[in-house]
Amino acid sequence: MTTTNTNKKILITGASGFIGGFLVKEALSRGYEVWAGVRAGSDKSRLQDPRIRFTDLKYNDSDALTAQLKAFAAAEGRWDYIIHNAGLTKTLDKRNFHTVNAEYTHHLLQALTAAGCKPDKFLLMSSLSSYGRGDETTFSPILLRDPQKPDTAYGKSKLAAENYVRAQSDFPYVILRPTGVYGPGEKDYFMEIKSVASGLDFAVGSTPQRITFIYVTDLARVAFLALENKAVINREYFVADGDVHTDESFARLIQSQLNKKRVLHARIPMSLVYVVCQGSELIGKLLKKSMTLNSDKYIILKQRNWICETEPLRTELGFIPEYPLEKGLAESIAWYKEAGWL
Repeated sequence: MTTTNTNKKILITGASGFIGGFLVKEALSRGYEVWAGVRAGSDKSRLQDPRIRFTDLKYNDSDALTAQLKAFAAAEGRWDYIIHNAGLTKTLDKRNFHTVNAEYTHHLLQALTAAGCKPDKFLLMSSLSSYGRGDETTFSPILLRDPQKPDTAYGKSKLAAENYVRAQSDFPYVILRPTGVYGPGEKDYFMEIKSVASGLDFAVGSTPQRITFIYVTDLARVAFLALENKAVINREYFVADGDVHTDESFARLIQSQLNKKRVLHARIPMSLVYVVCQGSELIGKLLKKSMTLNSDKYIILKQRNWICETEPLRTELGFIPEYPLEKGLAESIAWYKEAGWL
């Protein structure tokens, strides 16, 4: 890829995470001066490129954050673009979702203006969860014009963050709402891959889930298509590759990719899933540890329709996915094997 952005600076928050690492990689490939927003003590194993510069932003203190950004602007100049990808996906105390995902976003927006550090465009990495349950009778896609009615603490915190972004008028914004993001190093879908590799596949509920995906490098490319297109101002998008799968077809595709001849495919009643999620959350509280299975996760597992409209990605951004699920899954599994996860 040609490096046409050598004089442009970008801040990518949450850079040490799964998605963040790929956003940084994409920005470097496009020639940006990349600033990775990471907390002190974060795992930087995904951020080994010597061109990356680091900053630890004090989101929890508006005044300290404003002073920090003023000092940065005086020394380095402002960032041309900001991708706010930092956020919380698991927590022991659900109130933390609102604090980290919503209020910290608000603090950053306010501090950027107060510090005179306004970007040319601000991109919020949100989630399809900010819309809540789709139509589970006709299984029609969730549309951008549909009312947002999140039913999880996580989804509500993401909607609150979106509302803060929409409420400000100091700089243009883009909001991306990815569906299921997968790829090398992702841990949640890896749990299912590992389960199938062991010969077991447990789907939940009697009605198959309709699920959608976006490969992580395709998601990173969408982010930069949105940032660099000057006509894309104050726009919002769902991000998916456009294909629809079921939980059953996904599991069987994993089985095929693993060349696993015998796998027990079974469906677990939602009533049992509820008990397991509640029990897991209780254990987490006793151990003071956030658990993958919890009451919020139960609502996500219960949702049958994760189909969303993707036409605006093609018509407005010219996005054509490079990784349909079969190709992306093959590359992911190869990585898991090489990394010793499988």
